Amino acid sequence: MNITELTVHELKEKLEKKELTSYEITKAYTDRIAEKEKDVQAFVTTLEEDALEKAKEMDKKIESGEAKSTLTGIPIGIKDNICTKGVKTTCSSKMLEDFIAPYDATVMDKINDEELINLGKLNMDEFAMGGSTEHSYFHVTRNPWNLNKVPGGSSGGSAAAVAAGMVPWALGTDTGGSIREPAAFCGVVGLKPTYGLVSRYGVVAFASSLDQVGPITKDVTDAAMLLNIIAGKDSMDTTSVERPKVDYTKALKNDVKGLKIAVPKEFFGEGINEEVKKNLEKAIETYKELGAEVSEVSLDIAEYALASYYIIACAEASSNLGRFDGVRYGHRAEEYSNVKELITNSRTEGFGPEVKRRIILGTYVLSSGYYDAYYKKAQQVRTLVMNEFQKAFEKYDVILTPTSPTVAFDIGSKSTNPLEMYLADICTVSVNIAGLPGISIPCGIDKEGMPIGMQLIGNKFQEETILNAAYTFEQAIDFRNKYKPEFKGGAK
Repeated sequence: MNITELTVHELKEKLEKKELTSYEITKAYTDRIAEKEKDVQAFVTTLEEDALEKAKEMDKKIESGEAKSTLTGIPIGIKDNICTKGVKTTCSSKMLEDFIAPYDATVMDKINDEELINLGKLNMDEFAMGGSTEHSYFHVTRNPWNLNKVPGGSSGGSAAAVAAGMVPWALGTDTGGSIREPAAFCGVVGLKPTYGLVSRYGVVAFASSLDQVGPITKDVTDAAMLLNIIAGKDSMDTTSVERPKVDYTKALKNDVKGLKIAVPKEFFGEGINEEVKKNLEKAIETYKELGAEVSEVSLDIAEYALASYYIIACAEASSNLGRFDGVRYGHRAEEYSNVKELITNSRTEGFGPEVKRRIILGTYVLSSGYYDAYYKKAQQVRTLVMNEFQKAFEKYDVILTPTSPTVAFDIGSKSTNPLEMYLADICTVSVNIAGLPGISIPCGIDKEGMPIGMQLIGNKFQEETILNAAYTFEQAIDFRNKYKPEFKGGAK
């Protein structure tokens, strides 16, 4: 039995039957990290010793009947923009290179209440700005399917660690596709919940009206289980929404008969890789065979949503990152002769090129004379995007699109062309603009053996619908047992 290939629900079952201990599970993962981290580079901070000590404690609790949760003793990985008390939270930036969080984010409180074991903080694009995890201050994370390819971003460390079997599941954050795109590139499941379902308190902000924490897992059942843990109203986050408590695992019925699925033709047009398109068409046929009602529709929002997203996201980033000035927060330059120079030098040294680019763009669109032309217009487009989705959901239960127009691309191939990198988000950003839930699940591989992701979008707070649609498809094609990451290639 290879412990690191088991899903969390399988690990939970083996813990309950006393076929495995928490220590054995955690040790298997720390050994796997020791074996694969040098190739994949998924972590910023590893916590092997702490994890093994905690596993021993959890085993004692399980043995004495004092365990607080049915998941007590299961390990997890955490994206490095989620505050974790006593542990570095760097956002993969020089600006926060030495920052040790003095408190836990609300999602970490929930993880700790379940007595899960933190294996470490996972690499990301700096301040979550990027789609490839090449924009980390520390190192580039590599895709376990092919080490010369990107894992996607910004939650590339989370997706790569799950795909490589270095963590059984992980938390990521999604501002414009940053959970779903890496999940697609790494052949795992990534769920972006409805805006407001999960607390953002203690998560370092990129774009406050778009950011959302969500699970990256090996299968859909695990995604539902992790959503059960992190969902819920939080008094520390005024944007979190009061909802009845839901057990999302009960939605997984393996039945989509009568489910109405819309396929927007605009998402399958120019720019979509032929193999991605072919695999998505095959997936659509699978849904038809399973009894779903699939219709082609027109949803002409993708290009408008992308432009609107980058204006809103950069504007909010410009505002949110203003606090990192070397005076109040973050890296402080050693050489300066006055306060203005201190701030300039600290920000010049502390931020990477992609973060600087977005701050400058954001400051520009918020500036006097340009606010109405750009930011206000983008917010008006946002309303149009929301309205278009609402019209679609009056007739359909789920909208099906590619997660990304391509499979994972080569490291370095787009990092010098920001516009090309931004276009990679065209299938995902509209979901964040409208505050909807979206899930990416693998639906096949291309001729080079790279995974292809399919995105299912639901109406607000209809996570149960998309989870069941994803679960039913997953059971039908059994991707996880057919295909495994091969760790091909290597550092060039």
